[in-house]
Amino acid sequence: MSATPAQASPVPSTAPTVYRVLFAISLVHLLNDALQAVIPAMLPILEKNLALTYTQVGMILLVMNLTASVLQPAVGYFTDRKSHPLLAPIALLVSGVGMLGLALAGNYLFVLLAVACVGFGSAVFHPEGSRFTHAASGTRRGLGQSIFQVGGNAGQALAPLMTILIFANLGQPGATWFLLPAAAASAVLFMVARWYVGQERKKKATAALVTYTHGQKRKIALLLLILLVSFRSWMHTGFQSYYQFYLMNFKHMGYAQAQIVIFGFLLAGAIGTFLGGPLSDRFGKRNVLIFSLIGSLPLTIFTPYVTGFWTYPLLFLSGLIMLSSFSVTVVYAQELLPGRIGMVSGLITGLAFGMGGMGALILGKLADVYSLETVITLCSLLPLIGIIGFLLPKDQTIRQWVRTS
Repeated sequence: MSATPAQASPVPSTAPTVYRVLFAISLVHLLNDALQAVIPAMLPILEKNLALTYTQVGMILLVMNLTASVLQPAVGYFTDRKSHPLLAPIALLVSGVGMLGLALAGNYLFVLLAVACVGFGSAVFHPEGSRFTHAASGTRRGLGQSIFQVGGNAGQALAPLMTILIFANLGQPGATWFLLPAAAASAVLFMVARWYVGQERKKKATAALVTYTHGQKRKIALLLLILLVSFRSWMHTGFQSYYQFYLMNFKHMGYAQAQIVIFGFLLAGAIGTFLGGPLSDRFGKRNVLIFSLIGSLPLTIFTPYVTGFWTYPLLFLSGLIMLSSFSVTVVYAQELLPGRIGMVSGLITGLAFGMGGMGALILGKLADVYSLETVITLCSLLPLIGIIGFLLPKDQTIRQWVRTS
């Protein structure tokens, strides 16, 4: 059986887990993703100030996701060959410029340009952030990935609260305040990048060529995984971005209350992300991935119909289950493509999640042509895609592929 060579990668590390670095990277991930999540939270304000259609709202989300996510595989492929860690803190400053642009934007095109700056900074950060996490995790790669990913989900969850405190009082110019987290993230990331450069200088580049068998089966499994993550992103984006409009326009909720519902949904996703790693160690990554989709269906199916108090626990539990496989999918993909940290990060946290932006545009168009009710009903049924998860190879099967390689 032929073996497919992967990029040269270091031999397995026996270094200790550097928790201070892991938590520093997680903090940067929190701040970076909070900047990104401000954009969906600002949509009602931008829609009102600039008289946008739902299709234009979807285009804003598409530009954000294209720049923040689809660029990541290219960045990851490039940095797999030669890492440029000091570019990451610079990229966070570009995100800060984007937030300033949002505060000053007086027309639709300027908004798109500002959003692209925020997305570009994120696209550079994520592959290098995954690389830093890999180096700081030592032998505890799963734990390190959970710490890294939960920071990002927590950042997304904090954005609605920040918008209530800032945008509800200051409106669109309030985006200027988000220069502070951008600058703080850049400063912390600069210190982490210097640590990483020091680690690279201390050790010699003793690299082993990673080879693996069953290349065709691995590629098919990776495509199925990307498909599942893409549809999960459609569902996640639909609830994060359009459910607030649905609550305000059809359920007569105020802006602040709708933001609290979204905050609960995103906070639950952060908790689910952290819990998903240990659960996958016990029950298997493939099983957690399937459960995160199909298991959320009995809850999401009621989202078009609930009102009042029940909206809060329903969205919270939906987010908890839906995103329990967030970090699990990254580790599963890393096992499918050993030795390609940056590219795998780009494919899963980048390209696949970037498809959520394409979904946002399509959902926005559907909302314009049909109604928001149609969009929310569609999102409530999307967990059915989890059935495809049964076609993925089991964890044990992938381990057997490794043993035979």
